[in-house]
Amino acid sequence: MYEIIQKAHSGWAYLTLLLAVVAVVNAIIGFISKKEYKESDKKIGLYALGAVHTQALIGLLVYFVSPLGLSGFSMSDSALRLTSMEHPLINVLGIVLMTIGWVKHKKLSSSESKFKTVAIYYGIGLLLILSRIPWGLWF
Repeated sequence: MYEIIQKAHSGWAYLTLLLAVVAVVNAIIGFISKKEYKESDKKIGLYALGAVHTQALIGLLVYFVSPLGLSGFSMSDSALRLTSMEHPLINVLGIVLMTIGWVKHKKLSSSESKFKTVAIYYGIGLLLILSRIPWGLWF
């Protein structure tokens, strides 16, 4: 059971990262080119947010059905610390930032401020997520 959920978490990560990168790049391009914020821009941000939330749910399942469980937590082993503490904590923080950015952008009226808000919050959230991916285990 654990292996299936772990593979789903790893596989879904590709789509999640792709959508998050597309959302950030789209927001940066929209902000720089001062284009009008359209329904398609909203959908890009929403799909990215949905993908990250789905990834978080799968990740929580992985965390709690892991054969190591919470007993595998160790501060002295850096690889174990990354997967048992840093990866979940920093990724949840990144997802929270992206969610805050989504909520804030919906309250704004100008296209420029919408693009700017999405670019900043999604961008920082994406950087946090990328910083704590266990790359050695993923490839």
